[in-house]
Amino acid sequence: MFIFLTVVQAIVAALLVVTILMQKSEGGGLGVGGSPAGFMSARGAADFMTRATTVLATTFVVLSIALATLAVGQTSGREIDTSLERAAPVQNAPAVDPLAPAQGGAAPAVAPAQPSTPAPANDPLGGAAGQ
Repeated sequence: MFIFLTVVQAIVAALLVVTILMQKSEGGGLGVGGSPAGFMSARGAADFMTRATTVLATTFVVLSIALATLAVGQTSGREIDTSLERAAPVQNAPAVDPLAPAQGGAAPAVAPAQPSTPAPANDPLGGAAGQ
């Protein structure tokens, strides 16, 4: 039923576009009253196109509401499908120093950290390793 109404709405939409494009562009569109002239005179054709546009537009709106109602009715009992959800492991990125020179700030004036354990007394280099 849903597919049938979708096809009918596509046909109505195409007819509505054609009907609107066939109308005269200098006025005589929607809202024009009846004319005493014949049905297929210029004025009678404009009235026919106006009525056709009104009927097609109303049909399009009614079909849109019907399709929306059917779509809600078909999907209301389902759960959310999470089969495509991929849970990647979260990796903690190193914190960025807001005062780093790369971001345009001044470099922090922090002295380098000293080892917390003193060198052994029998160290042949006297505690000055690597100099």
